[in-house]
Amino acid sequence: MQIGIFAKTFIRPTLEETLDAVKAYGLGCVQFNMVCAGLPSMPDRIEVEHCDAIRREMSSRDITMAAVSGTFNMIHPDVQNRRTGLRRLRELASVCNRLGTSVITLCTGTRDPENMWRRHPENDSPRAWKDLITSMWEALQIAEEHGVTLGFEPEVSNVVDSARKGRLLLDEMQSPYLKVVMDAANIFHTGELPRMREILDEAFALLGEYIVIAHAKDLSRDGEAGDVAAGRGVLDYDFYLSLLHKTGFDGPLILHGLKEAEVKESVDFLRGKLRSVDKN
Repeated sequence: MQIGIFAKTFIRPTLEETLDAVKAYGLGCVQFNMVCAGLPSMPDRIEVEHCDAIRREMSSRDITMAAVSGTFNMIHPDVQNRRTGLRRLRELASVCNRLGTSVITLCTGTRDPENMWRRHPENDSPRAWKDLITSMWEALQIAEEHGVTLGFEPEVSNVVDSARKGRLLLDEMQSPYLKVVMDAANIFHTGELPRMREILDEAFALLGEYIVIAHAKDLSRDGEAGDVAAGRGVLDYDFYLSLLHKTGFDGPLILHGLKEAEVKESVDFLRGKLRSVDKN
């Protein structure tokens, strides 16, 4: 596994300075966000010259783009909001090859109209699921057209709030262009932490073969736990990383949910844990 990081962890005025910060911590891959290049996360228009500049700066530092963020609220209560998200997804997908990545990360969404990572009671409604399937069907058409993979992340605040719903989505869509972003810190509903290993076992049994990227952060409680730097919470990292290893996953392990001041500590923590996994 290769340790990487959300590029926007580093707040810098230029792309060059952001990538220099990534490299300073000895990291060779990022989950990219277009804000790091001075654009909105989901731009209406991405110029070829902008893509070439991003790829050139990354290549010159020997940094690869594990994925690019394409998150928008796929079940937003306003259908026009969803249409705008899909239009911007198409634009992003059209330049992925030029950027040097083949993976776009998604948020399955929530009925909350203001925050796509905040849970809403209507997320569990049949209508919300139907809207997700409609949005995902079009998103996968875009992915097939441009030869990219879409990675969705099960998380308790979204419509896909468990590994079981994640597998249901995979089974319903039946698309080789749909994969999973595994973040073990995001799948514990209120009261579930005492069953951590059982829930992680189930998640990997259902989703392990579909993982395209793994996230590395931590949690201090269950439910909508917020962001805690890897190694500073209660997640059983030995077990999490052993499950990734057993599935044969050898892709990017992306740090996020941390402040820049916490990066060195989390990188050292992960490196130590990965050495232990490799020995076993």
